[in-house]
Parts: sequence; structure tokens; C-alpha cells
Amino acid sequence: MRALSSIAVEPMRNLFLLSASLAAVAGAAHAQQGPSDPGAAEVEPIVVTGRARGYQALDTVTATKTDTPLIDVPQSVSVVTAEQIEDQGLRSVGDVLRYVPGVTVGQGEGNRDQITLRGQNTTADFFIDGVRDDVQYYRPLYNLERIEVLRGPYALIFGRGGGGGIVNRVQKAPSADAAFGEGRVFADSFGGYGAWIDVNRPLGDRVAFRLNAMVEESESFRDFVDGSRWAVNPYLAAEIAPGWNLGLSYEHVDDDRVPDRGVPSYLGVPLEGYDELVFGVPGVNRTTLDADVAKLRLDGRIAPGLSLNTTLVYADYDKVYANVYPNGPATSPTGTVPLAAYVDTTDRTNALFQSNLIWEVLGGPIEHRVMIGVEHGDQETDNVRLNGTLSDPTFSLTSPTYPTVTFGTDARDTFSRVTTTSVYAQDQIGLGRFFDVILGLRWDRFEIEGTDFLPTPDRAFGRTDEMVSPRLGLIWKPAENASVYASYSRSFLPRSGEQFASLTPTTQNLEPEEFENLEVGAKWDARPGLSLTAALFELRRTNATTPDPANPAATINVGETRTRGLELGVAGRVTDRWTVAGGYTWQDAVLDGNDSVELAQVPEHSLSLWNRYEATDRLGLGLGVVHQSDQWAAIRTAPTTTRLPGFTRVDAAVFWALTPTVDVQLNVENLLDEGYWADAHNNNNLSPGAPRNARLTLSARF
Repeated sequence: MRALSSIAVEPMRNLFLLSASLAAVAGAAHAQQGPSDPGAAEVEPIVVTGRARGYQALDTVTATKTDTPLIDVPQSVSVVTAEQIEDQGLRSVGDVLRYVPGVTVGQGEGNRDQITLRGQNTTADFFIDGVRDDVQYYRPLYNLERIEVLRGPYALIFGRGGGGGIVNRVQKAPSADAAFGEGRVFADSFGGYGAWIDVNRPLGDRVAFRLNAMVEESESFRDFVDGSRWAVNPYLAAEIAPGWNLGLSYEHVDDDRVPDRGVPSYLGVPLEGYDELVFGVPGVNRTTLDADVAKLRLDGRIAPGLSLNTTLVYADYDKVYANVYPNGPATSPTGTVPLAAYVDTTDRTNALFQSNLIWEVLGGPIEHRVMIGVEHGDQETDNVRLNGTLSDPTFSLTSPTYPTVTFGTDARDTFSRVTTTSVYAQDQIGLGRFFDVILGLRWDRFEIEGTDFLPTPDRAFGRTDEMVSPRLGLIWKPAENASVYASYSRSFLPRSGEQFASLTPTTQNLEPEEFENLEVGAKWDARPGLSLTAALFELRRTNATTPDPANPAATINVGETRTRGLELGVAGRVTDRWTVAGGYTWQDAVLDGNDSVELAQVPEHSLSLWNRYEATDRLGLGLGVVHQSDQWAAIRTAPTTTRLPGFTRVDAAVFWALTPTVDVQLNVENLLDEGYWADAHNNNNLSPGAPRNARLTLSARF
């Protein structure tokens, strides 16, 4: 792995020293004003996560980078709280997002999180505490306070990408208020098992430490598909001066699993009858990840109404992905399936800096919450791909025999360095009691330089793009508990794609893809603890590209796409004993001007609803349903495009309080043992849904 160059590190150092100097001067000035309140013994959370009540979230910092009530945010936002994640016994980001309406979970080639939001497929629009987390891997849940899903292009807040929306994980932060801890152990009927632990300890009046850790062994109903994973996340927070908090977090993730790319198609539908058969090679199909992420966060008050927050992240990711997979449709239900293979190694380092100055003018006839921010990022990526040679490239369905594989044919060998610099400003304006306006503008400079080592001689590639991204939101509040809004936002995606693999001589000369979103919606806190939302939107993507259905490793230009839709959401307590979370989405995603070309992995209708009912003070019952209508596995450009049938899956749970501090719960996924197709990567990588699976969890608080 190549080390970050001095050119890459120097701007980061200068920006961080500038913010640290501002913090030190402001902290010293504040200290001269006198001691802080002697009763203020709690270290404020380093990341403001907003307040949650069961399944209902009240505030967010993700959508605006300021602590803002969700009812005052002019966009569609879904929040999955830690309580909901625990109640449903969820174990992956994909599991969580299946219960978020409007999100289609992709297969991700069995090695990464991949989703489609408003017709836009992405592996990179993932963030942790508002900072980019764009490497391809499966993100664990053990250390999360909640997951927020923002829909629509929001380059103002997050920069490039985010065309259909983003997923932000909010990390659990230390607190000096009290010592607490929780441990969980679980096992499922497939043979998987694991444990999580969460311990918070004050180390004084103004210092706290929190440790989250997990280990798990996973099994599957699919032949030889299993895995193991462990992770640890120590987090130290301290009040270093009156009004100034510092947080230091480190996370290590170790993941080793068998990637599974599902089954092929036959005559435009998934091949039936082979749900347990894996079209890979035991001992060859394997993906490993070592991730190390260090984060420093500084928050403080410079003066009354003026605050600063700064985040610095350094992350190192080493990933290897080897796989054999179906490379075409089956010749017949009992015939043969073509296979292909490759191994891909990626080493990436991310050095990311973000700083926001927030000025609040409150109490007058016109209120302002002004944010001015800067970001800088340096990302270096080494990527090597070798194609595999199979002893037999056809796989017999009647007498399956796994071939041998050798990897030796160079397919890609690149090094790239991405440097980004951004400046942005936003003003949240309160115009009396009834109206709010959000105005924002962001300037991004995206520069990629790299080398393709396969040609002789080596071929250098590079491109620099400068983009301006606006945001406008109008909010009318006819009552304190209701709002109606309209918004416009824009984003862009450079031609190097999400993972900076390469620029060809052709794509190097093309303008970035652009996304524009128009949205109107309403939000209503129908009763204390219960929120209802509705949104209508139209998202247009210009200069659009998509994976080529005939060659998924390549892309094709499709021009302009359009996605229109309706989103409805509900979260919170219907009664003192009944809590719900879910919603419904209708989407129409097509090539603009040609409605017969439909976008990939966008079901027209999707619905999800999770319920928890407290039957007694000690007994709780859970029931959930997920429904998706038919969807295309790849963009519909030919009659042979594969269609995934719609499905309805029912999940259930039982909760029992053994003692005031010990609980046991049983979650059953796919209670009715429905046969269905869960997700896809392309026309011939189609994942059968898991049959009924029970998971028993024992948790104890201490």
C-alpha cells in the first residue's frame, strides 16, 4: 500500500491546525469569563444524535449538519432507531434497509452493502456520523445509535454522489452521566451465533469511555456459505475546556466470509429448484476485510450563539474478493450454466477533514441558523483484478462438479489518488411562526490522478471537475406539530465512478453525471410519540450511465433517466402499548422519453410495517411484513432482461422480561416460509430468499 504523500497530507494538516487554533483561542477566552456551572458533570455527546422515543426520531443533524427537528427538514428522511434494530434482531445494514420503504437492497456480489434509492444504484453513498464511508464492505450494527436514510441528491451536505440519497450511521457516544452496560448473545436455527457488548464508564466528572465490541459466526441455508466477523470500537470523550468537548474513536473490523452470487436465470426469470446450490467453488469463493478507522471530533462554543465542530478521520481498508459466479443464463432447467471467475484486491486509505462554523441568531422576528463549512479529502486506492481460468467453464445442473480455478490473467491494475476540496454555506431562516426557508450553496473541486499499469507503457489518467450544488427548501407550519414543504436539490457523480477504479480515454472527456430533485411533502406529529410523513418527488439524472446487462463489468450511456414517486411513512407509538415503523412507496423509474426502458431494481410498489405490542408488562409481541412488487434485475433494454417476481414476507417476534435486567427474545424471519427472490446484482446473479429462520437472543443490562 502506498503511503499518503506529503502533498496529500499537508492541506489536511493546515486545515486542522487552523481549526484547533480557533478552538484553543476560543476556549481560553471562555475560561477567562469564569468557571463553568459546577453542576454540569455530563460530557455532552460528541456527535449530536437527536432525540428518539422508541421508534420515533425527533431531531437530526444529518440532513442539515445542525441539530434540527425532523418536522423542520424539507426532505424525506427515515430513521431506524437502536430500539427498532434490537427488537427486530437485525444483523446487517441490508436487513435494516429492507424495512425502509423506497430502498431496494442489492446483492452486492455477496461482498458489500449495495442499495438502490429513487432509481439510483450505489455502493458508496454511506456515511458514519456525517463523514464519508465509501469503501465496499458489509457494515456492522453493534455500535450504532441509529441509521438515517435521506432521499434525493444532497451534495450541499455530503458532496459528490448521493444522487438518490444517502445512508448515515450514527455511532454510540460516551456519556459521563452514569455507568451502564449491556451484553447480548444470540444463536439462530441455521447454526449461526454471536455476542455483542456495550459498556459506558465515566472516568471523572468530565471524561467518559465507551466500548462496543462484537463477534459472530454466520451460517446459511446455501451450500458451504458461512462467515465470521469481529469488531471493536473504543471511544473516549472529554470536556477539555469549559464548553469544549473532544472525542477520540477507533474501530477495527475483521470480516471473513464466503461470497454468494446466487443462481442464474432461465427464459428471463430466476432458475427455480436450486435454492441451496451455490454456483461457486468451495475454498475459492472467499472475501476478507481488515478495516481500521480512527476519528477525532472537536465541538465547542466560541461565543454565545457561535459554535464550531471539526472532524478528522483516517481510515485504512484492505480487502480481497475472490469468486466464481454464474456468467449467463442456464441452457435449460436441467442443462448447464456458464461460469466465470476473478479475484480483486483493494487497498484504500482515506484522510478526511470536515469543519463547520455555526452562528445562531434566535429570538427575533427573523431567526437565522447559518452554517459555513469546509471539507478536504485525500483518498488513495490500489486495485488489482485477475481473471480466473476454469478447468471446465460450464456447470452441469444434473451432475454438479466444481471445477478447479487458477488466477493469472491481468484484468486491471490501477493506482489512483482523489483529492477533494469543498466550501459550503447554508442559512436556515425562520420567518415568524409559520414559515422557514433553507438556502444553501456548495462548491466542490474533485481531482483524480492515477496510473493504469496494464498498457505498455503505463497509461496515466486524470480529470478535474468543479461543480456548484444549490439547495432550496420552503417550509410552511400551519401548526407546531405539522409542516408542508417544497424543496429543490442537486448533486453530481464524477466519471471515475464510486470506487475510482479507472478513467478510460473516452470517459476521461465526459462531464459528470448530474442529479436534480424536486419534492413536495408534509409531516405531522399526529400525537406525542407518533409521526406521519408524505412526499411526492421527481428525480432526473443526466449524462447517465449504467452497468451493461451484456457485460456487467462495463458501462453504457443511456442519456437521461427520470424517477417519479410517492412516499408515505409512519413511526412511533399508536397507543401506550403499540409501536409501529414503516411505510409505502410507489415509484416509476424509466429512461426519459422512453417509458419501455425501465431502470433496474426499482419495484413499482413497496411496503413495510413493523409492529411491537406490549401484551403485559413482561410480554411483548412483534409482527412485521415486507412487500415488494416485480422488479427488473438489470435495466430493461432487451426482452431477455430478467424479472424478479414480487413477494410478501412476514416476520415475527416474542419478547419476555425474565427479570428487571435480563430479557429473552425470539425472532422468526419469514414466518410463513415463503419462497421468494430477495435481491439481484444483474440478470444472472439472483439471490433466493432465506427460508424460515429463528433467532434466540438473551440480553442483560448491568
